[in-house]
Parts: sequence; C-alpha cells; structure tokens
Amino acid sequence: MQAPTPPAPRELQLEVTAACNLACTMCLVSYRPKLGRKSGSMSLELFRELVAELPGLERITLQGLGEPLLAPGIMDMIEHAAARGIAMGFNTNGQLLTPERTLRLVRAGLGWLHISVDGATAATYEAIRAGARFDRLHAHVPALMRAVAERGDGTPDVSIVFVAMRRNIDELPQLVRLAADWGVRKVRVQNLSHSFDDTDPSGSYAEIRRFAAEEALWSGADLRRAKRRFAEARAVAEAVGCELRLPRVEEPTGHEGERLRGCDWPWRSAYVTHSGAVQPCCMVMGSDRATLGDLESASFGEIWAGSGYSEFRRQLQTDTPPDVCRGCSLYRGVF
Repeated sequence: MQAPTPPAPRELQLEVTAACNLACTMCLVSYRPKLGRKSGSMSLELFRELVAELPGLERITLQGLGEPLLAPGIMDMIEHAAARGIAMGFNTNGQLLTPERTLRLVRAGLGWLHISVDGATAATYEAIRAGARFDRLHAHVPALMRAVAERGDGTPDVSIVFVAMRRNIDELPQLVRLAADWGVRKVRVQNLSHSFDDTDPSGSYAEIRRFAAEEALWSGADLRRAKRRFAEARAVAEAVGCELRLPRVEEPTGHEGERLRGCDWPWRSAYVTHSGAVQPCCMVMGSDRATLGDLESASFGEIWAGSGYSEFRRQLQTDTPPDVCRGCSLYRGVF
C-alpha cells in the first residue's frame, strides 16, 4: 500500500543554470563538459509554469551546479516571484556581482544572498575557485553591503559561505574577520556535500570521489584540526560581532551510540534541474542520480505523487536508504 502523498511543497530549489564562469575544485562542474548559457539554463516559461502550478510556494532557491547570475532570465524570475510574495535567494561566487547587477538585485526584492568564499587569501581562494579573482570580492562585497544599507530593511540578507576542506580550514578564523571587515555579519561553514562512495571508483564520478576522499574533514587528525580551527573562528566571531554557523564534525548519535541519520527534504521540498528533471534534493549532485521524473513528460504534481517519489521516501525511512543518500553529508548530519 502506497503511503499518503505529502502536501505540495512550499519551497523549491531550481537550477536556473548549469553554466558556470569558474571551475571550482569541489564542484561537479569541474569534472563535466562546460555548458553554454542558453543551452544550460532554465527557460523563463518553465519557471513561470512551476510557480503557477504551486500557488502555495513561499520560498525558491535559485541554485544548482552553475552560477545563477549567468542565467539569462534570472532578473525576470526574481521579479516575477517577488511580485507574488515568494521569498527568493541564491548562492553566488560573487565574480559577476557588478554594481549594476547589485542594484537591480536589491531593488527587485531579493530575500537572501550567499557569497561563496573558500579562503581568506588570494592564493588559497583562487586555487580552489579556478578562474576567480580575489580582488573582485574586495570590491563587490562591500558595494553590496552599502546597497543593502541604503535600502534600509536589511534585504537581501547576506552571508559568506565557506566550504571546509583540508586545504583551507586553517584560514577560517581569518575569513570570519575578513567578512566583518566587508560588513557581512553572517558566516556559514559547511563540509563537502557528498563522499560519492555509492559510485563506481573507476566510473564517471571517479575524480570527484577521489577529491572528496582527499579533502574531507571527516576522520582522525582532520577532525582534531577542524575542531581547533572552529574554536578559533568562534572566538573571532564573538569578538567582531559575527554570527557563525559551524557544521558538526562527527555524526550525531543516540543514547545507545547508534548513528542518527535521516532527511526530510523529499517531504517538504524538491530540486529541479535546468532541463526539467525532478530530483529529491541538490545534494545528489548529478542529473543521472536519483531522478524521479521529468517535467517534459509529466507535471510536477504528478511526479510528486508518483511511485518513484513514494518509493524513495519509503526507502529513506528504513535502515537501507537509497544508495545516493548514504554518502550525503546532510543525511549523515555533518553538513
């Protein structure tokens, strides 16, 4: 007997583009052929269809594997959804956050903006985010914060996002101070999103799987080092008045020592790729993994209530979840 279908989601994550101006070491984009802005972006028509089909939407994250500011229709999408009272936001690498774009984003009613900065020095940052220039952040981020101040209502809510890895963890305390110097009072630290242990070691995910194994702070001396840097960063954050979000460094356990794993995403939200593939979340990284339907052949509502989603949810509630979930940092409680 199929379990009852949960109510239509009130939030979505939409990959408005899979095209990117950078080639970041921890991102699947670096290990796949590059996509063009037009061919790799979600159409405004598809975006509007989704908004129309889900009148209860309250929040949309315009985020996927690409850089959202490369999406040709992103400003129209933000304005279209904001006019309907839907909160909108996304992650950006900040390289394209020119003064003109900044003003339009602020005026359009963007709810939040997360800027990815994975190092406090040009050498570390530019080695991780290939193609980026650190000096652009020194210009773009303070200009953004001035525009937010001029708007007067605190929107968009701006955070710096730092992906913690072996190669950059020592710079985290310095990054917190840098964020405060730029006028940003929130720093969000996260671990690598996936181990890719469910993939073939010699298959198409081999390179990113190898990278995760080499860079993740999930065991042994790396955990001790991460704990030290987290403590130092926490002290800096308190001194400069910055809100700091740190991930768990070890999987949570229950009273008897069992690992507490799980995820509620497939009951409350969904991820839609630029081409219309519907997946349970963005953490799977790869449109060939855990695709539960396609908007070219079915409506979102049909997919949400379909057998693929139902079976995925069922498995996720057991001790043998879908393979793609087992290496997920969110499922394991360490994201």
